[in-house]
Amino acid sequence: MSHAAACHTADTFPARSARTRRFTLGVPRSLRVRAGGRGLLFLRSAGSQDPTTLLWALDLPDGEPRCVLDPRQLALDDTELPAAERARRERARETAGGIVAYATDAAGDVAVAAIGATAVMARVDDPDTTPAGAPRGGRLLALPGPVTDPRPDPTGRRVAWVRGDALWVANLDGSQPRELAADASPEVCWGLAEFVAAEEMGRTRGYWWAPDGRRLLAARVDLSPVATWHLGDPARPWQAPQTVRYPAAGQANAAVSLAVLDLDGGSTPVAWDAEAWPYLAAVDWHGQAPLLMVQTRDQRRARLLDVDPADGTTRVRAERTDAHWVELVAGLPRRLPDGRAVHAIEDGDARRLAIDGRAVGPSGVGLRRLVGLDGTDALIAAVEDDPTATPLWRVPLDGGGRAPWRVTAAQGVHDGTAGHGVTVVVGRRLADAELTIDVTHPGGRTSVASLAATPPLTIRPRLAWLGDRELATALLLPQGHEPGDGPLPVLLAPYGGPHVQRVLQAGGTFATDQWFAEQGFAVLVVDGRGSPGRGRAWEQAVAGVDRSRVAIRGWSFGGFLAAQAVLRRPQVFHAAVAGAPVTEWRWYDTHYTERYLGRPDQHPARYDACGLLGDAPRLERPLLLIHGLADDNVVAAHTLQLSAALLAAGRSHRVLPLTGVTHMASAETVAANLLWLERDFLRDALA
Repeated sequence: MSHAAACHTADTFPARSARTRRFTLGVPRSLRVRAGGRGLLFLRSAGSQDPTTLLWALDLPDGEPRCVLDPRQLALDDTELPAAERARRERARETAGGIVAYATDAAGDVAVAAIGATAVMARVDDPDTTPAGAPRGGRLLALPGPVTDPRPDPTGRRVAWVRGDALWVANLDGSQPRELAADASPEVCWGLAEFVAAEEMGRTRGYWWAPDGRRLLAARVDLSPVATWHLGDPARPWQAPQTVRYPAAGQANAAVSLAVLDLDGGSTPVAWDAEAWPYLAAVDWHGQAPLLMVQTRDQRRARLLDVDPADGTTRVRAERTDAHWVELVAGLPRRLPDGRAVHAIEDGDARRLAIDGRAVGPSGVGLRRLVGLDGTDALIAAVEDDPTATPLWRVPLDGGGRAPWRVTAAQGVHDGTAGHGVTVVVGRRLADAELTIDVTHPGGRTSVASLAATPPLTIRPRLAWLGDRELATALLLPQGHEPGDGPLPVLLAPYGGPHVQRVLQAGGTFATDQWFAEQGFAVLVVDGRGSPGRGRAWEQAVAGVDRSRVAIRGWSFGGFLAAQAVLRRPQVFHAAVAGAPVTEWRWYDTHYTERYLGRPDQHPARYDACGLLGDAPRLERPLLLIHGLADDNVVAAHTLQLSAALLAAGRSHRVLPLTGVTHMASAETVAANLLWLERDFLRDALA
């Protein structure tokens, strides 16, 4: 099928993938157990092509899902978002609409969300919530707006939210709204996470309620030290450029501090040495006092701090050090009801769960993240001998002598949540693209249905371990391809950077790779540094690949890797598609870049060695550069400066600028047609 004909065919894989947001619409997410194990709350759209996300409740033990918040029933438009909410969604790579995040009281009886710039709420057990066929959708909250990140207090009596750069609070019915924290400077905001916290640390929040609902802990973010960057759209010269504060490597970060805010307007600053420990990596407020995780700028030390909310003083509870960097663990730290702190420690080559410095996780099993706390047990995502799998383990925390045990199969990729005697397991397996959600509760077992579409092709990844480093690798071939059918060109599709695994025992993650295979490629997905190792076992297992026609494609760090590969190893790589590549690491953010390269003023040689601009004269293979001009994460200057260097060196290349597109490139027409354009480029380049 020609590109022109394919673009107008709704049933092609690229069209379906784009329309379903890569087959994620209809997948239940943000699952939460209600107090007493009475039921679950979760987000899900009404169908596989419906981009509007709704909030659902499932009553246990034998209820059916019912909608409790529906933007369409409230006739709200979520296309006009406050700037802070647009930024939050970009950091979260959120591609859906409707209710994309929600917050509840401690019992899970009151749910609050923002739709566009308006707050909405639902009382989950109100009789006006009806079965899935006729949702009524909650009600509006009359709060001064625009509203960002509304959150009810744990007792369900009040709600807080960010309006502009200020933190506000009101009664849950919207009465008595008042500004709780604000600053005269337009460079200061309250209650929001700064860029590097949301993009790199996993901290997406900027305020936290006390368990009794009488105080809040709020972040004050001063952006004045951070450099101002201007993101203009050449396709719309009549529009003023967007200005962003971007903390590039070696440059100043935002100054972040905390204060305990009383509802009557009192404010108590939280005291820690922010000069020595400038990164506020994580915050937890369960129990009587908050817990903080702070890091040094070089990220080689991290401290767990107790906060006294009465006077703002802090006490060091634990400290982690590493000669390279201290890895942050999602879900941690957490305080237990008895006051003990759950956190991570390093134990030899493994990372383990610990309580106040004492390891409690299973020996020989690595900790990926904390999934949930259920009474005196923790549910963790783990790594065993096979890093392509993610089993879940339950770890007793009560010291009663019970041993940790695995609650899922060793194979497959698992996630979930737990609490109040209920365990939710989200499972994927290599054999297919299906996702299952199993719920175990005191009354038995049930499941939550995914409404996501199934990719319209048979996904058949073959996993292998390659080279001296035993790199995890997946090979995908065209359906029906047999030895002797003729050599296939090779297409590498790695990510290659930290924190992202592409080779997993989850078949659905390889859907796009399988589509490229069906276009006539042997697609190789590799986790690890550099090009894949090639050994005798690999050659014996896979015959019929053409090493004279090897291409590579990638996005973000994968785009950097693709461009680097074709520039520096043209004898191996014969073409590359580099989407949103970092080409000069001095222009990427502090927390990520300095973790691996140090500061550029102290280690300029490292930055020079990793940058691509100086390699421009070496290009001798076809290279397609793709970049969204509205990208505020890897800004378009990376691609444009590389293109300028290639032009100055007289090197032919192609550039595809995406007007109005951010780092996600998720708009339906853009996402669908990019796949066709990449395919056509690679076919021509390897012909």
